[in-house]
Amino acid sequence: MTDQSDILTARRVLALEAEALGALAASLDASFVKAVEAMLSARGRVILTGVGKSGHVARKIAATLASTGTPSHFVHPTEASHGDLGMISTDDVVLALSKSGETSELSDLLHYTRRFGIPLIAVTTRAESALGRAGDVALILPDAPEACGETQAPTTSTTLMIALGDALAVALLERRGFKADRFKVFHPGGKLGAMLTTASDVMHGGEELPLVKLGTPFREGVAQMSQKGFGILGVVDVIGHLKGVVTDGDLRRYIASGALAECIEDVMTRNPFTVEPDTLAPSVLRTMNERKITQVFVVSASFPVGLVHLHDLLRAGVA
Repeated sequence: MTDQSDILTARRVLALEAEALGALAASLDASFVKAVEAMLSARGRVILTGVGKSGHVARKIAATLASTGTPSHFVHPTEASHGDLGMISTDDVVLALSKSGETSELSDLLHYTRRFGIPLIAVTTRAESALGRAGDVALILPDAPEACGETQAPTTSTTLMIALGDALAVALLERRGFKADRFKVFHPGGKLGAMLTTASDVMHGGEELPLVKLGTPFREGVAQMSQKGFGILGVVDVIGHLKGVVTDGDLRRYIASGALAECIEDVMTRNPFTVEPDTLAPSVLRTMNERKITQVFVVSASFPVGLVHLHDLLRAGVA
């Protein structure tokens, strides 16, 4: 019975918060667009602030914004009253979070933004609160019941703040045209960094590439292929365009057929599968698995510029 009771509690909490999120989505209006415009046009940073649970949410939003192309950081309002106001410039925009909008610790920071004309975006449930009235833009959250009904501990309200922060971050990301290659710059480590790795990040290039020209004698081509040790050979025309490849499998099948080759193109596979330098590594790996191959040439405008082997993807942590 206890286990079932816990599940029912969890479902009740999630249902309450899901309903509140729906109400938030429905309530968005021109104020949201104004907030995005204010953050987008800021010459400095977006300053996040809040106290208690709202402060924790503000830190999270600051981190999300910073990682998606909007320079931002968190300033604690109490520390701001003791010198950290100097961290906020007239080029910045402040995003302040408070459910009630009457958090006393925010007072000095709010006065500072008004004194120096620093744009202020208020996030609160009460439009007529001190914070709501002070804001140049007010994003009003639905005053939905907290999931913890008896204690009124911040639950639903903080979920709404986090979701609104995510909505702002994604809107800014899309307005800025922020792409995966820039996102990777801010996430070089861990699995996320690996998943944003491109073919150019892991490929072999230059003198390492096993390449011969059309018309190369069969034996010379095989010798070059063996010397490079990738189990594949690229065949290019006089301009340098990749025209075909020879793999270990191609050689085995050709020898087994009993045929005699004079030139390397007698054995090569024409119009081979290739990838471009900016192809994401997970996409390269997926295609390798689908085609049952272990290496692929990287080309740019038909010129071979690199080679990716399955082992390179494994070392990069993609697989």
